[in-house]
Amino acid sequence: SGRTQFKVVIKALSPKEVTRIYTPRPLDRNDGTFLTRYRMYGSVRKGLKIEILYGDQHVAQSPYILKGPVYHEYCDCPEEDPEIWQDVMSCPSQEPQITKDFISFPTIDLQQMFKEIPTKFSQTRGAIVHYTILNNHIYRRSLGKYTDFKMFSDEMFLSLARKVRLPDVEFYLNVGDWPVEYRKANDTPGPIPVISWCGSVDSRDIVLPTYDVTHSTLETLRGVTNDLLSIQGNTGPFWENKTERALFRGRDSREERLHLVKLSKENPELLDAGITGYFFFREKEKELGKVQLMGFFDFFKYKYQVNVDGTVAAYRFPYLLLGDSLVLKQDSQYYEHFYIGLKPWKHYVPVKRNLEDLLEKIKWAKENDEEARKIAKEGQLMARELLQPHRLYCYYYKVLQKYAKRQASKPEIRDGMELVPQPDDTDSVCSCHRKKLLREDL
Repeated sequence: SGRTQFKVVIKALSPKEVTRIYTPRPLDRNDGTFLTRYRMYGSVRKGLKIEILYGDQHVAQSPYILKGPVYHEYCDCPEEDPEIWQDVMSCPSQEPQITKDFISFPTIDLQQMFKEIPTKFSQTRGAIVHYTILNNHIYRRSLGKYTDFKMFSDEMFLSLARKVRLPDVEFYLNVGDWPVEYRKANDTPGPIPVISWCGSVDSRDIVLPTYDVTHSTLETLRGVTNDLLSIQGNTGPFWENKTERALFRGRDSREERLHLVKLSKENPELLDAGITGYFFFREKEKELGKVQLMGFFDFFKYKYQVNVDGTVAAYRFPYLLLGDSLVLKQDSQYYEHFYIGLKPWKHYVPVKRNLEDLLEKIKWAKENDEEARKIAKEGQLMARELLQPHRLYCYYYKVLQKYAKRQASKPEIRDGMELVPQPDDTDSVCSCHRKKLLREDL
């Protein structure tokens, strides 16, 4: 009943300010909590008034006041003091994965990188983008032809630069699937700090949140329905009403996925696995069959979710954790930025790389329903914490901040770089009320 009874109204605090704010119905997370999203199409100077109503009655301390100015997404009005911004965003003081990633790089020699990276990567693996951030402007040049995914990094860096003044920094971002730097700290020459979306236990890449969770965060209420927030309000039936089988759907991007389908055919009472598209093992389609694509929200009709690597880490893992099912995760050398905060048997159930114990783990879950439910809930709560939009912004900022402090020379705009412009903000009014500091005052 909460779904229909609760209502959230968000409007400008001052009656003199008029702005359009889209506030869809709250998402019922089926555990006594609700999630409200809103998107502003204009900025307000005085602030916002947020009313949370149950029927016609205010709930708790409603109405809430969010003091202004409050800027909409495309308003280019960065906070000049990063410490104030991090405090407002409740950024954690440390991110363990960032600390770990930078151990190999006490100093960053930009000159060594210029000599090495273009020749090493652009011809063979052309998925590297060279970025310079200077005076809060983003410049870049692409090395190689497989760099289309730079649209995701472009958008995130631009979004971050509209919110906070970024440090001057110059770096190489790998927008391909695999990590690229495998040298150890004591090798000669030593490793160079390439930034990637996916790490592995034997590589030295500095990891950012994947393009997938980044895009999901930026896209909230803008078109994509399967974003990290909407998933939380569409987690299927209550636990006791879910189908007591494990589910897998996906492409044929790894041999273990084909093995899953064979296991499913032999054990349909435990596992429902199907390949939705063949690209790598087309000769197997006739033998194993192909299944229809399935809406992601429908995954959560099943109690157990099987997470198996694709070409690298399976980027659906954060979404599966946010659902209300138990995740059975294949052991993997690959990881995303937030895995370091997760523990096997607390947040998910580990499964051997070759999946030989998968059926045994599914049986365990069926026989230990309360324990399985507890692990599913712990995983969900941890994912809600680690994958909140503000945490992703904080993470990006902290990587740039730590990197900038270790640069041995000043970043520059290099030959062949182009400015990545901020998007035109023709639909919304944007007046920046922060005190703009002169460059020499910074």
